[in-house]
Amino acid sequence: MLSLSDLPHLNAALNSIATILLTTGYILIRKRHFSQHKLCMLLALAASALFLTSYVVYHVNVGSKPFIGNGSIRIFYFTILISHVALAVLVLPLALVTLSNALRDRFSQHVAIARWTLPIWLYVSVTGVIVYLMLYQI
Repeated sequence: MLSLSDLPHLNAALNSIATILLTTGYILIRKRHFSQHKLCMLLALAASALFLTSYVVYHVNVGSKPFIGNGSIRIFYFTILISHVALAVLVLPLALVTLSNALRDRFSQHVAIARWTLPIWLYVSVTGVIVYLMLYQI
């Protein structure tokens, strides 16, 4: 059974999994492997949904962990954190609209929005891991 103290590690793992799935899904669509692409993207969405659930549970129960670094690393951390949070708010509706277009066979609209959704989602997933490393591993 996971404890609350395990959730930041789980969250980093889920963000890492989402990153791998998003990257794999992109490669698959470039190779025109449509069904495998769809599976990877649905799994990436599931990993991100599990992350969001775990993240909320952790922060409702534990609160925030302060960053203890000083100097230029502190500026770097907050630059990453602020951009991560701002884009994380954006990625949820983008991902849902992108998914909706794909599931409704509106592929021209799907492709048009996916060009924005994918890099933002990848950035959010990768910077989520960076924030975790800076808070819990450094």
